[in-house]
Amino acid sequence: MPASRTRHLCSVAAALVLTVTAPAAAASAAPSTAGLREVLFVGNNWDGTADVIKSSGDYARIGRIDVVPDKAERMAEINADPIKWIYFMAIRNSVGEGHDQFVDDMYSTPDGSSVVVSRPSFADVVSIDLATGRVNWRFKVAGYRADHMAVSPDGTRVAVSASTANTVHVLDIVSGKEVGRFATGDKPHENIFTRDGRYLYNMSIGDVNTATDAPWLDWTKGDRHITVVDATTFQQVKVIDMRQRLDAIGLKDYSDAVRPAVFSPDESKLYFQVSFFNGFFEYDLATDRITRTKTLPKNPATSDDRTTFVNDSRHHGLSMRPDGSKLCVAGTMDDYATVVDRATLQEGPLVGASKPYWATVSGDGKDCVISESGADQVTAIDFATGQKRLSVPVGDHPQRVRLGHVADGWTGPVA
Repeated sequence: MPASRTRHLCSVAAALVLTVTAPAAAASAAPSTAGLREVLFVGNNWDGTADVIKSSGDYARIGRIDVVPDKAERMAEINADPIKWIYFMAIRNSVGEGHDQFVDDMYSTPDGSSVVVSRPSFADVVSIDLATGRVNWRFKVAGYRADHMAVSPDGTRVAVSASTANTVHVLDIVSGKEVGRFATGDKPHENIFTRDGRYLYNMSIGDVNTATDAPWLDWTKGDRHITVVDATTFQQVKVIDMRQRLDAIGLKDYSDAVRPAVFSPDESKLYFQVSFFNGFFEYDLATDRITRTKTLPKNPATSDDRTTFVNDSRHHGLSMRPDGSKLCVAGTMDDYATVVDRATLQEGPLVGASKPYWATVSGDGKDCVISESGADQVTAIDFATGQKRLSVPVGDHPQRVRLGHVADGWTGPVA
């Protein structure tokens, strides 16, 4: 083969893996943390609050934020519009399990002055001033529900899924102005920026509130795929349909609805969970195939009736130790979390937990921190031993847990 042709094929291959292994020097500059304190924000979905706790150590609570200070105004708008009211009630009675969803996701601004929150029941994103507790700005998403978010590596932009509009909005985190948007599959959910900020991945999960949960009815759930866009132009770069990849390894009865996902440190591998499955998959970006499957134990007390799984999630929550050696998995419907060795895929102790809904990494990288939505607490699990370290109480139905920053000395908004 001519050398020029070889070079061309290599360039194409490099483009297909989206250059996710670019040197660290090419990564977006991280925001300065001078004068700031690192914390964990815990979104209490049914409460409409966010607890701010220490990012490591004893995880003691530092303060609490009301993320629906404009609740009366929002409810007046909803009650005055029959269509908005129908969707509001549909969210309450389906994905909300009989409760309103007031906080899904949250990220602090680079200067630690505000926290940006997606509010599913109000179909919006708001910025809350951490000093006063007041709303800085509000962005109304397309459609009738806001979902998962992601913040760019430089902290300047936040992406939010508008789940009923099959759209992701990208906003300036300080002003709330939209800087771009792109189309997705049905019901966009998780968003992930690559380390260098060059690409943005969105995972669409389809209809998770229908009773058509049998494998042979999987086609009724909608068009589910990973959409990859250029994070500057928001033009589609690639679509990854896990249906084809699952079929290729003989897993035709498995859902292709990608839920929480996490990259390996070098971004050559993507680990992800899917609807109904007690476990996760490893996907190799260079070869474009699923390379390993990890099935985790079932809780004998958990029914195998898929219609009883909350929003089609058997397991929902995945994080990785910063050095890439361990994964932490939240076994939502099986009421446990466990640390898994990434090299061998051997799980550690099953740490009992009440409907764990998310998994993240502590500020010092030593612990996996899970939200126990059924017990209104967050629990830290030591990555090294796989053992539970401690639990701390938070508000009603904690879900997303995110690292962020507040000003040194901050203890909560002062009216």
